Amino acid sequence: MPLFWKPYKSEVTQFIDELRSKNPQLEASQREGRALLWDKQVDRQAQADFRVARVPQQPYVYQTKG
Repeated sequence: MPLFWKPYKSEVTQFIDELRSKNPQLEASQREGRALLWDKQVDRQAQADFRVARVPQQPYVYQTKG
C-alpha cells in the first residue's frame, strides 16, 4: 500500500457530501416533508371498521350480475 493512499469515495458520495455542506438544513427539511406526508397517526378502530365493511370484489369486474 502506498504511503499517501486515500480511501475511495464514489462520485455519488462526493455529490451528497457537497450537497450537505452547501445546504446544512437539508436533512431537517427532508424530515419535515416526510412528517407532512407519511408520519400520520393511525386510527386502529377506523381501520378495523373499514375492513369489516369491505365488499368482496367479483371475479370478473366488468361482468354484470344477471
